[in-house]
Amino acid sequence: MANLLNEENKKQIRDFLKPMKNPITMVLFTKEGSCQTCKETKQLLSEVETLSDKVNVEYKDLNQDSALAEEYGVTMAPSFVVLDAQGMYKGVKFNGIPAGHEINSFLSALIDMSGHDFGFDKKVLERLKKIDKPVNIKVFITLSCPHCPGAVQNAHRLAMLNENIEGEMIEAQTFAELSNQYDVSGVPKIVINDKHELMGNQPLESYLDTLEKL
Repeated sequence: MANLLNEENKKQIRDFLKPMKNPITMVLFTKEGSCQTCKETKQLLSEVETLSDKVNVEYKDLNQDSALAEEYGVTMAPSFVVLDAQGMYKGVKFNGIPAGHEINSFLSALIDMSGHDFGFDKKVLERLKKIDKPVNIKVFITLSCPHCPGAVQNAHRLAMLNENIEGEMIEAQTFAELSNQYDVSGVPKIVINDKHELMGNQPLESYLDTLEKL
């Protein structure tokens, strides 16, 4: 398979990742047989790994490594989680390839997980600390959606700052059956704990307003 990233892309990504502070690890789950975008996702992660000495990738099989997949709550392939420098899972997950516009939330997640300060307002942090119930935030996206990366980034950042929160990107076309289950007719569609819905790239306050009602 030809490279997914050309030389200009590689230079841009290399420069973008320079602010990374600590190493991170991506754990990618693929599977044999029918697996839409598994090969492409594996290749994208492997190409990005070569662009920073702080980026590491581990490759797993969804079926053969089922115990580890269960630990991270991974049920689909391709899916990957981003771990911090201590190898801790902080609730940051991607289901499907984060290409197209979504490469922005992908690369931002690597920088954020490395310990980079993303400068949340003090009031936001205070509200976030009070969330004490399990929260799952699904963000359905398409690769051609310019507003989707912001929604994914918000979900991931909330997860990084509160151990009760998990944020996951779901590429709607790859996982069409799941998209139908959640009646995804437009993106980004944000589904919180499988019942509360937000549409569009909402501000952080909208996420928190919903979380505080759970």
